[in-house]
Amino acid sequence: MRVYRIVQARHAGDLSGMGAAQYPGRWNKKGTPVLYTGTTIEIALLEVVVNLPPMLHPSLELVALNIPDDSIGALETKDLPQHWHRFPAPSVLADLGQHWVDEGRYLALQVPSSVVPSAVNIVLNCRHSRFAEVKMESRKPFPLDPRLLKT
Repeated sequence: MRVYRIVQARHAGDLSGMGAAQYPGRWNKKGTPVLYTGTTIEIALLEVVVNLPPMLHPSLELVALNIPDDSIGALETKDLPQHWHRFPAPSVLADLGQHWVDEGRYLALQVPSSVVPSAVNIVLNCRHSRFAEVKMESRKPFPLDPRLLKT
């Protein structure tokens, strides 16, 4: 399966997950290295735009990764708490993500996007025994349309 990340250019080659370990997101706790990706370029872009600080105009790159199809677990919207999509994220979601990491059954976890619930994000466990099978297919500059930036 091909998944996408849009990240600051200086971090585009870093697949360690240490950024998320230092600054946890909806599906991970502090200290747990994961990579947040999207199944489409469009959802990867939206996930970045909603998290950009106002007036920040970063140099971005689009990174395409290939992950093994047979190591993807899933959390369905129906299995999540009622207000799972709110910001800030309910802490129970990081608990669910931590359980997935600790269990070690799947390299990747498919989750709904809180920005567009019908869209799918894929979270990668950087400590999984199969993480070496994640391959970077490409990386290239991704110019951000200034109309998407908060003012």
